[in-house]
Amino acid sequence: MSASVASLRDALVVRGGFPLLSGVTLELEPASMSVVTGANGAGKTTLLQLLGGLVALSGGSGVVCGVDLGSDDRRALRRRVGWLGHEGSFYDDLTVRENLHFAARAMARPIEGISSVVARVGLEGRELVPARLLSAGQRRRLGLAWLLLRRPELWLLDEPYAALDDEGRDYLDALLGDVVAAGATVVVSAHDALRRVPTGTRTVRLVGGRVAGSA
Repeated sequence: MSASVASLRDALVVRGGFPLLSGVTLELEPASMSVVTGANGAGKTTLLQLLGGLVALSGGSGVVCGVDLGSDDRRALRRRVGWLGHEGSFYDDLTVRENLHFAARAMARPIEGISSVVARVGLEGRELVPARLLSAGQRRRLGLAWLLLRRPELWLLDEPYAALDDEGRDYLDALLGDVVAAGATVVVSAHDALRRVPTGTRTVRLVGGRVAGSA
């Protein structure tokens, strides 16, 4: 396990006696993008949660951002990865600006960068709107802004392309391309292979909690 951002060996995740992931071996290199595909229940979300320290490793071994998933404090890992699920990781009662101010302070980032991040994700004019009043697309953009402020080593995005129109897909493609170019590692999940992916993107297909193919 050298310079890999993440390394899994025969990873097993069991919940309620049922294996959600089994025998998963995976390497994630720095400044790379991977797309995890598969049907509902294939284990995509669980794999991303494992990489983010959100679920425990039941068997096998894994190291993510230098943290041993089997023995170290997974809270240390959560400070080094960025997770964007279906609902986002922000506070509904806070405004867009307040949410980003909180994120900046939590990670000791300069609050002066908030305005540029708001502009980058296209939320100008919505800074004083509570998160609960944002549309689904705007909430997703707020989640991306949160991650841009945090600048994690590893980005984990669960179904980020779901329900996006072509303009939204193009925007996300460009943003993630910039993130990878800046040195971060990105993993996204999707039901099917993406229509457009940056050169060098790796695709990992899950079936029944196992890796059925990788290219």
